[in-house]
Amino acid sequence: MKTVNSQTNMILNYLKEGNSITTLEAMILFQITCLAERIRDLREKGYVINSLMIKDDKSGKRYARYSLVSLN
Repeated sequence: MKTVNSQTNMILNYLKEGNSITTLEAMILFQITCLAERIRDLREKGYVINSLMIKDDKSGKRYARYSLVSLN
């Protein structure tokens, strides 16, 4: 099991590379199931992270795509 700090660092490094990420992608890429909490941790450290809410046309469900706006 990955620690919270290592999960947060993996997400941060991924975002620093210019990528954006959803909860499903975090689960597939990093086996992280609580992406919103890791995003909150990064915001608390001073990182500015954009949340783009997307609605799936087929299911009608909404989900967030996170991207890094500025570095700490």
